[in-house]
Amino acid sequence: MNFQQLRYVRETVRQGLNLTEAAKRLFTSQPGVSKQIRELELELGIDIFVRRGKRLVAITEPGKAVLRIAERMLVDADNLRQVGQEFKEEKTGTLTIATTHTQARYSLPKVVTEFKRRYPQVHLHLQQGSPPQLAQMIINGEADIAIATESLDRFPALLALPAYSWSHCVVVPRTHELVRKKAVTLEDLIAYPIVTYDPTFTGRSRIDQAFASKGLQPEIALSAIDSDVIKSYVELGLGIGIIASMAYDPDRDRELVRIEAGHLFHSSTTRVAIKRGAWLRGFTYAFIEMFSPPLSRSAIEKALAGEGAQYEL
Repeated sequence: MNFQQLRYVRETVRQGLNLTEAAKRLFTSQPGVSKQIRELELELGIDIFVRRGKRLVAITEPGKAVLRIAERMLVDADNLRQVGQEFKEEKTGTLTIATTHTQARYSLPKVVTEFKRRYPQVHLHLQQGSPPQLAQMIINGEADIAIATESLDRFPALLALPAYSWSHCVVVPRTHELVRKKAVTLEDLIAYPIVTYDPTFTGRSRIDQAFASKGLQPEIALSAIDSDVIKSYVELGLGIGIIASMAYDPDRDRELVRIEAGHLFHSSTTRVAIKRGAWLRGFTYAFIEMFSPPLSRSAIEKALAGEGAQYEL
């Protein structure tokens, strides 16, 4: 038995039991993956997978137990490497942040700038995707930290801690009649087509909940994952926009007016997620604390130990 065999089993499961795709991800051949899995099964005396001809069609019950143990062993092996790097090269390495466009564009620039000033030899990578994709990146070991508003707290394999709370605002062209309203209502908003986020992004669930609670059905003219795209279409007259407050920049968005809407939609919480059981480099803790000062190393370690399970802003 060796770690290579365990990696082959894990990647095969991640790729939906597709040996060809697993081989591509592992930079090896499909017959090589199949052979290593077979040898592991022979050594253990069990079938890890159910086969139909040459195809894998399911994981056996013993296979599920093997997968759980293999995952723990591979995480521990990676943690050992991280420990070695931490003490050998304290301020060098790679930090991969999985996040959404809104966070990367509006919340992270100052943090990234300060981080690079303090850790110039750490290579920083930003990976963008939908919140469920970000969570999977962390689970698969493809990223160290995930930052998003939706979904991260729904994955048991992750510890998702609140970083900061924010509200939505409405953006309209300068000549729009809503500009003259002292305080807009949801009823005011549904009189116009709405341009806002895709359902899986940037607190969209809060927007939907607010309208549903009043029995209102807004016309969503366009949904997007990118705040800048939403603002561009509002400028073109496609509708009024509902965006995250931090996505409005008065210097850049001179053709638009921001209308406060915190009283219409419940506040949203952006969370930082890490994989449970993962060993984090010192500079990873530093980045998280720069992003959200309450999330100190001690606070995160207590949460990982179960002492901060109810930690909230």
